[in-house]
Amino acid sequence: MALETLMTDVLGVLLHKGLVSLNLVAQDGTRVRASASAPSFRREATLLDCREQAALHVKAVLADPDPEATEGERLARIAAALDYQERVEAAIATVQTLRDEGKEEPRASTTDADARRMKMPDGGFRPGYNIQLATAGSELGGARTIVGLLVTNTGSDMGSVTPMLEDIKARTGQLPSQLLADANHAKHSCIEAATRAGVEVLIAIPKREQCATTPVRPEVEAWRERMKTDEAKRAYRARAGLCELSNAHLKEHHGTASVLVRGLAKVTCVALFGAVAANILAHASAWLA
Repeated sequence: MALETLMTDVLGVLLHKGLVSLNLVAQDGTRVRASASAPSFRREATLLDCREQAALHVKAVLADPDPEATEGERLARIAAALDYQERVEAAIATVQTLRDEGKEEPRASTTDADARRMKMPDGGFRPGYNIQLATAGSELGGARTIVGLLVTNTGSDMGSVTPMLEDIKARTGQLPSQLLADANHAKHSCIEAATRAGVEVLIAIPKREQCATTPVRPEVEAWRERMKTDEAKRAYRARAGLCELSNAHLKEHHGTASVLVRGLAKVTCVALFGAVAANILAHASAWLA
């Protein structure tokens, strides 16, 4: 898409001018409110009833137009009826997919079939999306640059490191030297893949693993030992300053705290708009010099 290309082009200019370094990159996810309400989530049986009602409503709108309505109003009513019918079908397809994945009593929204109920920063559960950002910068401060972006409808951050590294490589042509992330990202397969790719992972060890005795692969064992060293602990302190500010600015200044669009693709567009704006603003003075 055009916005993906724009973000990659902006990063290309920043790298060419020497304004961005991938020596240190921090990754974190932030959950944003979807444009859907909790009551819009329904089980399959209810959705099948909605399908019948939607079909009847479409027939009624087509068969019995309001004689006092203008042509524009008539077309708008038909479009609204067809739109609801499409959203119901999308919700049914989502429920069937979730059931095939092993979810018990899955529900889907007739407003936004891509949205999922997830835990928000305030501890409540609401329909939302998970925006993952990778931010490059220095532990000493200065400009912060978003070099990777992923939008998912998965509430957990677990397993997101590998696709994020792939995204960074696709956008910049290189991988970070060090990747910092909190314990929610500590999936062993991701740590193994990153280590084999030459990335030093500085990810906090989850409490459940701090006393673990189960044998693990050498890459995971090396990560555990590394995170016990004073050098790794000192380097890890830069994580919050790098990624949490980018997440906060994206939500508070770039319109993603509560998205108004629906669907994973459109929410990704909103996040890309915010990331491109953040990168340009962060480097505006040096770029124009």
